Amino acid sequence: MPSKNKQLVRYLESRLARLVREKKSFLLLGPRQVGKTTLVRSLLASRENVLEYTLQDPSVRITLEQDPSRIIREARAHGVRPLVFIDEAQKVPELFDATQVLLDNREASCIFTGSSARKLRRAGANLLPGRIQRLFLDPLLWGELGLMRHPALSEFALKNINAHGSYSFEDLLIYGSLPLMVSLTPNERKDILKSYAQLYLEEEIRAEAIVRKIGAFSRFLELAAVESGTAPNLSKLSQESGVSQPSIKEFYQILEDTLVVERIDPYLKNARKRILASSRYYFFDLGVRNALARIPLERDVINTQKGTLFEHAVILEIIRRNRLLQKPHTIHYWRTSGGAEVDCVVDTGSSVIPIEIKAGKSVRLSEIKGLRIFLEEYRRVAPVGYVITQGERRERLDERITAVPWFDL
Repeated sequence: MPSKNKQLVRYLESRLARLVREKKSFLLLGPRQVGKTTLVRSLLASRENVLEYTLQDPSVRITLEQDPSRIIREARAHGVRPLVFIDEAQKVPELFDATQVLLDNREASCIFTGSSARKLRRAGANLLPGRIQRLFLDPLLWGELGLMRHPALSEFALKNINAHGSYSFEDLLIYGSLPLMVSLTPNERKDILKSYAQLYLEEEIRAEAIVRKIGAFSRFLELAAVESGTAPNLSKLSQESGVSQPSIKEFYQILEDTLVVERIDPYLKNARKRILASSRYYFFDLGVRNALARIPLERDVINTQKGTLFEHAVILEIIRRNRLLQKPHTIHYWRTSGGAEVDCVVDTGSSVIPIEIKAGKSVRLSEIKGLRIFLEEYRRVAPVGYVITQGERRERLDERITAVPWFDL
């Protein structure tokens, strides 16, 4: 297991290192605490010609808000084509205009990090199309924790990039996979996760004046975490939070924009059956979801919420791999008005991969009726389907369905 002084290698690291070597500019987005700043600083540690602006620091932020062009003057005075690193760039969107001058004149290369797409979009920020690459850093993937064995789905196959340490799959279900979690004690993990909501509310919601009633949003945040992984019942959420349904919709958009939830839309193509069309939302990290929902961060939670936690873990892993591998695929779920359901449907454009998720160690055909119906309904584009389980070996359930242990996803 990595010590507190040793970072885990990230899949994105080699790609970012190449961009730095080639003096290419990029924007690295990702939720809070996924390791964006740490990763970039490690890549820049051996470089001397770096100008760093940490916008979390109020004095730095205020100075650049008052005079964004200051960054141009300082870069020109610094030396030959410096590398300008702007951390939490969404806090001063005007800096994108200023850095465009440097990029267009080839006077600097730039690295930006950000944890919110909302302020950038609302401010009409110039995200430098054609000038910078956009990349996304997620919490740790299973291969970054050394948990993979022999991937069965070629579309998402990854090899372990770190050796497996003492941070187990069960730990992941309870505490999630923020990089900090790996080297902390259980009590330290609990403290960090419980403070995450307050950090998010204070620095992302209150500080940016995204909503006026922070108390109402806080109540909604807890309820949304409880409902994570479902198509939310807006009427129920409205009643329990005391917030109007239009505000509930706006709040979900805020969570999506600030990278706290992943939205999964229903698969609707060529359906002969009546398909339910509401989106589902998954919180970006299981530990954060559990803490926000006030679920005890103890081993017993695996028994009481086994199915929910396992489904979350698998769905999040598929989303993260799809993003990392830069696949053009879209991720959906499928549910008919009659109750037939498939947890995950991967649309590759030319074919469809339906994936059912079962937390048991074995599965019977009678338990995956929805998957069988889907395969029949979409026979032309979905030749095979999979069931992800907590079993130890793969199992051919019929000629078109294979059960796969989670570590072989």
